[in-house]
Amino acid sequence: MKILFLVIGKTDESYLETGIGKYIKRLEHYIPFEMKVIPDIKNRKTLTEEQQKKAEGDLILSQLNPGDDLILLDEKGKTFTSVMFSQWIEKQMNAGSKRIVFVVGGPYGFSKEVYDKCKFKISLSEMTFSHQMIRLIFVEQLYRAFTIIKGEPYHHV
Repeated sequence: MKILFLVIGKTDESYLETGIGKYIKRLEHYIPFEMKVIPDIKNRKTLTEEQQKKAEGDLILSQLNPGDDLILLDEKGKTFTSVMFSQWIEKQMNAGSKRIVFVVGGPYGFSKEVYDKCKFKISLSEMTFSHQMIRLIFVEQLYRAFTIIKGEPYHHV
């Protein structure tokens, strides 16, 4: 199984980039992992919210291969504990998923077309985080999930 992590727009804060890079490097020990940044939409300030979601959605969908499992990080998604998330990841691996594509959308969320294509939605918290910060939180939780699966001591119960 491979994991692709799609995000809209570059990360602006260097401290977030440093943290994200740290966990990506750790993750690559467990699984083929790629984080891909979809550039911000040009002239987005002249677009309506719906037009922006549609344009971002088209770019997200263009990154998918046949057979990919599209998972959205979405406020309306299912919440997990870290252990439950690791069990969910392990279940995806055992089910033979070739590639899971996790996506953090832009500031307005996802288009209808992206929602229609997604297999599952995950919420990392009932709280709202910036789409910049959620990147670091997600890669850390993904790393934590793999250490739990492997029985390594990173996660303390």
